[in-house]
Amino acid sequence: MSATADTPPPATARVLVVEDDAHLAAGVMENLRAEGYAVESAGDGEAALAWLREHSCGLIVLDVMLPGIDGLAVCRTLREQGNTTPVLFLTARGDPSDRVRGLEAGGDDYLAKPFHLAEFLARVRAIVRRWEWYRGASATPATAVLRFGGNEMDFRTFRARAWNGEGQELTEKEAMILKVLSEHPGEIVSREDLLERVWGYDVFPSTRTVDNFILRLRKRFERDPANPRHFLTVWGVGYRFLPGGEP
Repeated sequence: MSATADTPPPATARVLVVEDDAHLAAGVMENLRAEGYAVESAGDGEAALAWLREHSCGLIVLDVMLPGIDGLAVCRTLREQGNTTPVLFLTARGDPSDRVRGLEAGGDDYLAKPFHLAEFLARVRAIVRRWEWYRGASATPATAVLRFGGNEMDFRTFRARAWNGEGQELTEKEAMILKVLSEHPGEIVSREDLLERVWGYDVFPSTRTVDNFILRLRKRFERDPANPRHFLTVWGVGYRFLPGGEP
C-alpha cells in the first residue's frame, strides 16, 4: 500500500488504484497525480477491501484479473456492504458480454487493455463529473428527499421507504436514474439521455440496460409494477416520470 500524506486530501480527490501489474499501476498513478489526484494503491483484492474498510476515496480504478479475489468480486462485495464509491474497471477482456458483467457487478465504466492514457483520463473525469452532479443535486434538504405516491427516497443515503412501509436500499445506478427522472417530472427522458447522464453513452452496448433498471424501480415503488402509474414507458423513445401518478 502506498504511503499516506501527513494531511490527507479530501476523499473525493483521492483515487485507489487496484492493479497487480506494477508497471501499469505506476504509469496510471503517475498520470492521475499529474491531473491533481492523490493516489493510493493496492496489489490485490484483499488489500483493496482492507484499505476501503478504513478509508474513503472518490474513485476506485480496479483491475478485473486480480490474484485471489478478482475485481468483479471486490466490486460486488463493496456494493453489498453499501459502499457506492464509483468503480472504473480495467481488463484484458474487451468483449461486450464481459463489459456488461462488470457493470452489472456495480461498476461505472469498463476500459479494455491496452488503452490510451488520454482515454483513461477522460473516463476518470467523466465519472467524477457525474458523481459531482449527483452529490450537488442532492445536497440540500429540498433536493435530497423525493416523495411520490406514498414513497420516500433519500438520495444522500440511497435508502427509501416504499408505499407499503417496506424499506428499500437502492443501488447507486437506480438512485441516479431516479434522480435524473425526478429533475424532469412529466417530461419524456430518452434512454440515450439516461445513459449519458448516468453511465456515459458509450459504456453499454444496448439501451435495454436502462429498461432493466426501470423495471427494478417499478418493483420497488409501484403498487402494481405490471401497470405502472409513476414510471411510464414512451414506446420507442424513453420514459416519463409522474410523481403524482397517472390519472
